[in-house]
Amino acid sequence: MVHISALFRRLPSQHEDSSWKNLIVFSHIRSTMVKFGVHLFLWAERFDEAALPLIGKAKKMGFDGVEIPLIELEPLNVEETRRELEKHDIIGLGSVGIPLDKDITSSEAATRRRGVEYLKRCVEITSQIGGDAINGVIYTAWGKITGKARTEQEWRYSVEALREVCQYANGYGIALGLEPVNRFETYFLNTAADAVRLIKDVGMPNLKVHLDTFHMNIEEKGFCQPIKEVDKLLWHMHCCENDRGVPGSGHVDWKGVFKALAEIGYDRWLVLESFTPEMEKLAASTAIWRKIAPSADAIATDGLKFLKKMTKKYLKK
Repeated sequence: MVHISALFRRLPSQHEDSSWKNLIVFSHIRSTMVKFGVHLFLWAERFDEAALPLIGKAKKMGFDGVEIPLIELEPLNVEETRRELEKHDIIGLGSVGIPLDKDITSSEAATRRRGVEYLKRCVEITSQIGGDAINGVIYTAWGKITGKARTEQEWRYSVEALREVCQYANGYGIALGLEPVNRFETYFLNTAADAVRLIKDVGMPNLKVHLDTFHMNIEEKGFCQPIKEVDKLLWHMHCCENDRGVPGSGHVDWKGVFKALAEIGYDRWLVLESFTPEMEKLAASTAIWRKIAPSADAIATDGLKFLKKMTKKYLKK
């Protein structure tokens, strides 16, 4: 049997250009219903052999897939991960935050090259575990703050690197999702409009948008319009409350979010992502200083229940 990810290839074109129409062609085959996922950062700071049982745990909770953090690649056993995913009949997706020493917008050519090769390896790993996308901060180093706005040169560096990685990823049937994050985590890409502009400049059909309601709550004027403007380029969705707590317990406009998703015919992933103070390194990076929910398991179970309720009301599942 051919894995679904193998179907996501770039269609041949007589005109190899960066036209807007050509960017949409990668989505010619889509699933018919949304799927629910959870980011394994909820329980583990790195994905090593000790974290493998989390795959089965997520499946028992009712999730269809897991986001596997690919920031540290050395601890990850690809073959064992693939077997565990197959054992529990659950899908693995790649989650990326480019480390500073692999920054593709660096002024140093050697650092940029390390970043490109790192992203290519993330593509390979995601393909090997049966996934069809890597998503996250894939356009600059996660957490890099210069105290200034992005420069045109940095933008060009990112465009060049992403174009090369996307071309490479096409051969694996892998899409890349750009996640705009808030101003305290990056100065480079903060809004959905930023992501769409970068996609147009890169000009590759497998470069998509990954939105996150936590970051949208900080950077966007609202939730509905950005989702509708991204439209079919939306490839991945993190459903997070405004305080990173259980979705539905804060002030994110979930009704507006799901109505917008229904309007654009969204049918891919709805993923819970959160962090707890117990994950000390991650908590420091994401400023989680207090208990935002009773437990990580509560975020997962209660959050999934809420997402399924909203999906049943507004989307097809």
